[in-house]
Amino acid sequence: MIRRLASTAALALLLAGCGSGPVRRVSEPSASIQQLTVRADGRWDVALRLNNFSSVAMRFDATALDLAFDNGTAARLELRPGLDVAPESADVHTATITPTPAGRARLATALADGRGLDYTLRGTVEATPQDGKPKTWTLKRESALSPVPGLPGALR
Repeated sequence: MIRRLASTAALALLLAGCGSGPVRRVSEPSASIQQLTVRADGRWDVALRLNNFSSVAMRFDATALDLAFDNGTAARLELRPGLDVAPESADVHTATITPTPAGRARLATALADGRGLDYTLRGTVEATPQDGKPKTWTLKRESALSPVPGLPGALR
């Protein structure tokens, strides 16, 4: 009788442990510039890489990011990507933006010298986890861009 009761209790505990399903983890997303290309009209095409580190899909609704080089703010990325990004994955949203005069000059100097350029993205990213509520995350990302051989006016 005791053995049967112990077996039943062990089975009940085992089944209770299986009932919770996979862990739903929502992590802070990230953004970075995958490529920046200068257009003939002076505006820039920016390929913004949006990273989802969560264990669930996430919809990236909006960004309000300041792009800065070493001499200050270069452009504002007020975008509405509307991208659904799979769990622990990334996707790219490309947009055309108008840089500040200082940003345009700094990028032109870097390209003319054939040098890379450090940048900072600072601001907010709005995203909605699958079956969740929209949330706004504060972001600060520092990275660098380098000229792309064979693609004049492009940095990655």
